[in-house]
Amino acid sequence: MESSLTTATDFAARAVDASKIYGRGETEVAALDHIDVTFARGAYTAIMGPSGSGKSTLLHCLAGLDGLTSGRVFLGDLEISALGEKQLTLVRRDRIGFVFQAFNLVPTLDALENIVLPASLAGRTPDPEWLDTVIDTVGLRDRLSHRPSELSGGQQQRVAVARALAGRPEVVFADEPTGNLDSRSSAEVLRFLRRAVDDFGQTIIMVTHDPAAAAFADRVVFLVDGRVVDELAAPTRDAVMGKMRTLGD
Repeated sequence: MESSLTTATDFAARAVDASKIYGRGETEVAALDHIDVTFARGAYTAIMGPSGSGKSTLLHCLAGLDGLTSGRVFLGDLEISALGEKQLTLVRRDRIGFVFQAFNLVPTLDALENIVLPASLAGRTPDPEWLDTVIDTVGLRDRLSHRPSELSGGQQQRVAVARALAGRPEVVFADEPTGNLDSRSSAEVLRFLRRAVDDFGQTIIMVTHDPAAAAFADRVVFLVDGRVVDELAAPTRDAVMGKMRTLGD
């Protein structure tokens, strides 16, 4: 188990002896099995593993979207696994960004309105200079007045990425963010995420099944049967593919 004395500057997110159990008795499944894992601040980390390995469950627990059966989850120095639902809602709103595979845009709002929606719901005005930077980074300046139905899948996901970044969160969690995109659109979105880390010091934790997507990360963490079994620094597509073959995916 990792030391509780680790300071907030050492990591952006951390799971300590984290377990998540679904079902009871004969139907019991351990989606997470006493995981200890730390995610560095200002880095891009991918989580990979065979189907059913627990990677999305881990991401959702780290982001406060799901609760653990036992163990602890930290966002910086804050133990979010100890928070009540009201406090957790505020943390998710103020300190976390999330990118979903299905975009999750509001169809009646245009691109700009979708990007600033979290701030609007919180009664805040986004920092205009930062908002301009995010919009230009994801290349959406000429599409801001378009609704989701008027955008391609890649453009919709870029809106979702901009929405996640607009509030300058401590961590952006991305769950298969390129799962619904073609290879060109996928590469665009992944480059935007990479630039968010390199140019703006953002922290990104991404679940993916795609070795090409994982190669954009600084580090890949591999899960099997709810446990961390390996990791890879400075990953390449071929190195990730080779590692996944040994894990049985």
